[in-house]
Amino acid sequence: MDALFKKIYQHPLLSADDLEAIAAIHQQVMFTKGDIILKEGRIANEYYILQNGLIRAFVYNYDGDEITTDFFTDNDLVIVPTSLFQRSPSQESLQALTDCVLWKVEFNEFQQLFHRLPGFIEWGRLWFTTQLFVLKQRSLDIIMETATNRYLKLLQQKPQIIQYAPLKQIASYLGVTDTSLSRIRKDITA
Repeated sequence: MDALFKKIYQHPLLSADDLEAIAAIHQQVMFTKGDIILKEGRIANEYYILQNGLIRAFVYNYDGDEITTDFFTDNDLVIVPTSLFQRSPSQESLQALTDCVLWKVEFNEFQQLFHRLPGFIEWGRLWFTTQLFVLKQRSLDIIMETATNRYLKLLQQKPQIIQYAPLKQIASYLGVTDTSLSRIRKDITA
C-alpha cells in the first residue's frame, strides 16, 4: 500500500516520515456492489482512497430523478468536501457500483495530522486547487463540448466507468438522455 499512499500524497514537502504518519491513519474497508457509503442528509466523517472499484456520487433532482454528479475510480480520493470540512449534511449520496477496496481516513485523525504536518497542509491546498480546475473544466465541457465529445473524453480518461456503470447513470453524468447516449454509442461503433 506504500505505493498507493505515495502516489496519492505526492508532494515535495512531505518527507518519508510524514508519509509514514499519513499512511498510519488509514484503515482498509470494503464495500459490496450497491452499498451506500454516504447517504444524503448525513454528515461525512471520513474520506477514502479507492484502491480498486467504482463509486458514484448522486443527487435527486426536483423531479426525484437520480442524477450522477461524479464517478470515482482506482486511486481517486472519494470525498464530499462540503460535508466533511464544513461539517454539514451531505447533499450527495455515495454508492459502490462494484465491490470496492478503500482506505478510510477519519476526520479527527486527518485534522490532527493536518495541523501537525506543514507538508500535509500544502498537499491539501494543491489537491483542492486541482479539484477546482477539474470542476471548472467539467462545467465548461458541459457548455462547450458536444455530448459525443464528452462521452469520448470520459471513455479516454476513465474507461472503467463506461465498462461498469449503468447507461442511465453515465447519461445523467454527461447531461444527456439514455436515448441520446445510446445513439452516440451506436454512432461511434458504426
